[in-house]
Amino acid sequence: MTLLRVPPPLPKAVDLKRTYDAIVVGSGAAGGMAAHVLTSHGLDVLLLEAGRQLDTTAELKSLEWPYDHPRRGDMPYTSHALRGAEYALRKPPYAPKDSPWKTVQSYVQGWNGSDYSKNILVNEKEHPYTGTNYAWVRARVLGGKTNIWGRLALRLSDYDFKGKSHDGWGEDWPISYADIEPYYDKVDLYLGISGHPEGLAHLPDSKFQRATRLNAAEVMLRQSMAKSGKVLTPYRAGVTTDGLKHNKFRSRCFGRGACNRRAGGCDIHAAFDSPTGLIYPALETGHLIVRTGSVAREVTVDPATGKARGVSFVDAATGEALEARAKVVVVGASTLESARLLLNSKSAQHPSGIANSSGHVGHNFCEHVMGPGVDGFVKDLVGKPRTLDDGRPGGFYVPRFRNLKDKQKDFVRGYGFEGSAGTGMFPGASQAPGFGASYKKMVREYAGATVGMGGFGEVLSRYENAVSIDPEVKDKWGVPVLRFDFKFGDNEKKMAADMANTAKEIFEEAGIEVVDHDRHILTEGWSIHELGTARMGNDPKTSVLTQHQQSHDVKNLFVVDGSSHVSASCQNPTWTIMALAWRSCDYLADELRKGNL
Repeated sequence: MTLLRVPPPLPKAVDLKRTYDAIVVGSGAAGGMAAHVLTSHGLDVLLLEAGRQLDTTAELKSLEWPYDHPRRGDMPYTSHALRGAEYALRKPPYAPKDSPWKTVQSYVQGWNGSDYSKNILVNEKEHPYTGTNYAWVRARVLGGKTNIWGRLALRLSDYDFKGKSHDGWGEDWPISYADIEPYYDKVDLYLGISGHPEGLAHLPDSKFQRATRLNAAEVMLRQSMAKSGKVLTPYRAGVTTDGLKHNKFRSRCFGRGACNRRAGGCDIHAAFDSPTGLIYPALETGHLIVRTGSVAREVTVDPATGKARGVSFVDAATGEALEARAKVVVVGASTLESARLLLNSKSAQHPSGIANSSGHVGHNFCEHVMGPGVDGFVKDLVGKPRTLDDGRPGGFYVPRFRNLKDKQKDFVRGYGFEGSAGTGMFPGASQAPGFGASYKKMVREYAGATVGMGGFGEVLSRYENAVSIDPEVKDKWGVPVLRFDFKFGDNEKKMAADMANTAKEIFEEAGIEVVDHDRHILTEGWSIHELGTARMGNDPKTSVLTQHQQSHDVKNLFVVDGSSHVSASCQNPTWTIMALAWRSCDYLADELRKGNL
């Protein structure tokens, strides 16, 4: 199959003397979607990205075999990936300036193929943070973490949007599923998503392209779980399996790359990433200008009106302080960076940070708890023909089944499982004892018989789980950094215990031999699913944003990333972030046209 490699558009000159219709801060799922939608309405948009533009087509090399890399895909010895024990036992900052390594990066860089993503994730020495233990994964390049995301693309339901009405905890969102469903559809059709319909009220189906096929062990597990009313469905991946006629920058998935090489990026761009999926098409409208290397410092304010005037930023290369101006400011820098920007944006009109009259910016921080899981072995598959499973964008997903119709005595809300089986480039049986010819024979025969899954559970939104600005520590560019005050509570710990017990029971009921049973909870932040900190709501006293992600305080300021989420759910958030951003930017464009902003 011949792939069409389309080079990324060249950047245009940036005129900081003009006033743009909108400035968008951040270029990931939220910022990229904002740029796409606003330019489609004919607005002139300036997109500010703190990192550089990478040609990930050349960077990620999903078709390169490990033996073709000088270190089998590992980073050079001058670099260090933080380990789980470091996050758990030390206090941040985790990478002091006198660290012996040239670069220190998050735990993601300790996975297979880390050298392919070393230029995507930040050097922790330049990006410190303080406070409680937290494994914060950050990417400062055009497209942010969408360049290496896990690809699971799920919808929320009214079990999530109306969680308080269902179980009494927290707050309901000011929207329902009916409000966002048309925008989920738009995201599905514009970006592509693979999956299989299941007709579940708590996990609504998408507008699916061809699903990834389950292998023998996964089919066996699906059939067993169905007996107890649980569902195992093919991985719902933000991947175009049938292709997209409207986007020349992307190719359809042909199932032959090293998709399970973590960092997991896709150099043929079948998997969604913000540059090829949203930003490059927006550039072709002629209405978008991108300025990379622009470290946002604060949202500036018109002293006469108190409205947002623009964004002050630092040139990452020169250190020069600059300002861009616009009629509307759209923040989509990712949950924690957006909270940091809002809190650093202090002025006479907004002494506690812009959009923060409620005092809720930085609070109600939530995410997903993970760690408990199980690995198993299917004896009947030993020696059977092996399947090609490296090229799949994912294995399977088990949707939430707790606290839907039943009610658990120990915890509220629920969790799901992600997992996979089959043969990979690095087979699970490779950890077996032995050496030589007999060992190689055993690995070949046993490799396709392994299966594993791990849980993702909802972390409740609590006011006391928060981030604030450290009064002393600054990053490389002189911007004050975040201080964390975040811990899992009893609800998360009890949920994780049930997660571990249930995972083992599911395998045993399916006749799968359990070879590893993990009950350990990973350090806060491990899920890379930060949410909250600027939640939406109807009451300006207890929320930061309206249902259209518009600031209650500053009507020409919008925050369109995961900051706005009222609760975390247990589903991965990327598809919801983009659907909400599309909805809000449609509203923004209409309000700007009417002269209301």
